Amino acid sequence: MGRIVGALAGLLLLAGVASAQTTSTALPPQGSLKLSQIIAKVEARDGFAYISEIEWSQSGYYEVTYMTTDKAKVELHLDPMSGATR
Repeated sequence: MGRIVGALAGLLLLAGVASAQTTSTALPPQGSLKLSQIIAKVEARDGFAYISEIEWSQSGYYEVTYMTTDKAKVELHLDPMSGATR
């Protein structure tokens, strides 16, 4: 019985890995700014303290969350080609 459970667990694990590899995710378009350039634009904003999160949205923009020196939370949607806010 233990071998069957172990074998089933192994098959489920392999199935999960296979499905993760075949899932398509949107990527920034070719010719877009490097992520380091996007980060530099955010860091140059007035009152910038630190970036708490950066995520690529499948809607076609970077979602950036940062904190300001006065402890305000700012969420931006940035165009990958220009770095401008959307």
